[in-house]
This record gives sequence, structure tokens and C-alpha cells, in this order.
Amino acid sequence: MDLDFTESENAFRQECRDWLEAHVPREPLASGDTREGFSQHLEWERKLFDAGWAAVSWPTQYGGREASLVEWLIFEEEYYLAGAPNRVTQNGIFLLAPTLFEFGTEEQKERILRPMARGDVTWAQAWSEPNAGSDLAALKSTARRVDGGWRLSGQKTWSTRAAFCDMAYGLFRTDPAQARHRGLTYFMFPLHAEGVTVRGVDRLDGDEGFAEIFLEDVFVSDADVIGETNEGWGVAMATTSSERGLSLRSPGRFMATAARLIDLHRRYQDRAGPALRDEVIRAWMDAQAYRWFTFQTVTRMMQEESIGADSSMNKVFWSEMDVRTHETALSIIGALQELDERAPSAIDDGQWMKGFQFALAGPIYAGTNEIQRNIIAERVLGLPRK
Repeated sequence: MDLDFTESENAFRQECRDWLEAHVPREPLASGDTREGFSQHLEWERKLFDAGWAAVSWPTQYGGREASLVEWLIFEEEYYLAGAPNRVTQNGIFLLAPTLFEFGTEEQKERILRPMARGDVTWAQAWSEPNAGSDLAALKSTARRVDGGWRLSGQKTWSTRAAFCDMAYGLFRTDPAQARHRGLTYFMFPLHAEGVTVRGVDRLDGDEGFAEIFLEDVFVSDADVIGETNEGWGVAMATTSSERGLSLRSPGRFMATAARLIDLHRRYQDRAGPALRDEVIRAWMDAQAYRWFTFQTVTRMMQEESIGADSSMNKVFWSEMDVRTHETALSIIGALQELDERAPSAIDDGQWMKGFQFALAGPIYAGTNEIQRNIIAERVLGLPRK
């Protein structure tokens, strides 16, 4: 792996930095997991799209810049270091889109990708069910064949921002007679269709975007099936590889968090002893290690290697790093950590506690870390199953 950036990559970084410095909102937007904040974030996403920054690695015909994966990582670094808003289009751009590029038809790509990148059509992920979270193959939701399409029935849960989104995607069982990992098909479906009920799930921080989805005989046309009928498991694994590995949590996010932690420690180091100083240093080192590991992964991908089960190592590392980093921040803040953005004495507008609450979900979503460790043991280390 070449650790030096090329002249063109450095020029790309400067272009990113200049645009972001000129356009990132000076005042923080409301949380993207509230109805007001979701609307504010979509306005920002459209500015990104109009300037060609919404999906930089995509082909130009879909609104991208055809940037390399290295340039995409550079953009992500600059994006988060500039303090730009979190992306509410992430479930579409970073998870569904790679799946469409690999398995989608030309008609699907033409119909879906540009509106997705601009935020005109927003997407939720409908994977988990009440008794099928990390064990995705245990899902019970069904799809039965009808003229021109399918009828979907079942329940999906833990769907991020489904309360606000237009569409969702997920797996449904189309052939119950087949084995667990077979007889599944990957569908896209509208969240405002007849027969769909979206019900919010309360969160610790009070935000309202999290939801569960109920489907009762919902019609979906054949045009909204991704991949082959009954072969959805392989398609879904491509999505989960993006979620656990490269796409969903780029290093730029954690580098920016580590930089904010260093700044917090400098401002309040009188509250922090040597042990916390060491934890701050560890947070910076972990973020840098994750950065270079990701660049190594990109190098492999550019050589047409598959990430495969290695994405599980990525997921365990970044999710646990995120929790540790926020725990260190809260230890520095001390008793004031419980104040939210409405309190005049809140440090950094109470965002460290909000970030900590979100980080706690990291070891759970995208497949629990316990499941990821099993995958690492069996598929990466070659250890036998018990």
C-alpha cells in the first residue's frame, strides 16, 4: 500500500476543503432523527448533490464525480473535519446503492439512484424482525406471487428514520420449503403504500425517527425485486458487507471525533488525570489505525479482491472504538455530562452524551458484535464451530 497521496488526490482534497469551508452551515442543524431536523438535513443533502458532492464515487450520469475510492475517503475526511451535518441519506447512498450497482438492472439504477442521491426519495433499511435480528436467516416476513408482482406481509423493526422515509428495502421469504438461507428474495417497497403501517420506537434521547414497519398484503411489482427470486441472501450479504465494512462508517467520522476529544481534553484537562490523558491518546491512535486499515482495504478492492468476512473485523473495531471514545469524553466532562443542549452550562451543547447514546447501538446494529466474532473465528481464523 502506497501511503503517499498523489498530486491529483491532494488537489481533490483542497477542492473538497474549499467548498466545505464555504458551504457547511455555521449553526448546527437539528437532529436528523427528528422531523424538523430530517427536513433541514435534506435541504443540505440537495446542496451537496447540486455541487456534485452527494455521491462522489458514482458515475456522472447518476450525479457523481466518478472519484476513486481513495478520493471518496479523502472527501469523507474533509467532510467530517469541517463539521458538516450527518448524512440522513446514508441508508440509500452507502448501503442500497452499492447493492444496486452490483445486482440492480439498468432500469432500476436509472430510476432510483439520482433521486436517492439528491434526497428526493429517502430510504430505510428493513432487515431485522422481532425474532430475527442478528440471525437474519430466521426472518418470517413473506412474499407471495401474484399477477405482475408480489404481496408482502410481516413485521420489520429497528428501521432507522423509517418514520420519515419514502421507501425501504429488505428480505422476504418467497419459498418457505427451502432451507433457512435460501428461498429469500430482496425487495424494495414504498412506506406510504396501502397496507403499510410505520410506528415509531422511543429512544433514550427522545428522537423519533426509529420505527418498526408492519406490512399487510402490500403489493410490490417485479420491477422492485433486486437480483433473482429466492437468491436474496447473496444480495443481502453484499449490503451487509458495505454496512459492516467500508461504506457506512468511514474513518473520517472517527478521526473528527478524536480531534474533538483532543480539543475537549485541552480545554478541561484540569478535570482529567493521567489515565484519561492516555485514553485520549488511545482514541487518536485507534482512529488513525482504522484510517490506514481502511486505505489498505481500498487498495485490495482496487486490485479486485473481495472484503468478505474481513468486514466483520472492521465492524467490531469501529463500533467498540466509538463507545470508548465517547466514554472518555464523558469522564472528562464529569457531572455536567448529563446536561443537554437546552442547558446553558452544557459542554459542547450536550453532544457528547447524545453521541454516546448513539455509539451504544454500534455493537448491536449491522449484526451484533457477538455474531461478528463468531464469523471472524470461523471464516477468518478457520476455527471449528462448537
